[in-house]
Amino acid sequence: MLTTSEKIRLLLKRKGMTITALAEKTGTHRQNINNKLARNNFSECDLRRMGEALGQELSIVFKDKETCEEL
Repeated sequence: MLTTSEKIRLLLKRKGMTITALAEKTGTHRQNINNKLARNNFSECDLRRMGEALGQELSIVFKDKETCEEL
């Protein structure tokens, strides 16, 4: 399974977008995104902004391990 950083890098490649362009579209600095990618550490807000900039929809689901119910 890919890490969140790997998924973002893959989306950047597919969209032909640089980290600098992503930073501009999300209103942050390139170094800030590089640091988050290196640490694989993102807030939900970060992911929503990046998803929007990359033309993606973010979906976060909690699924009960016993009942398989999604919340």
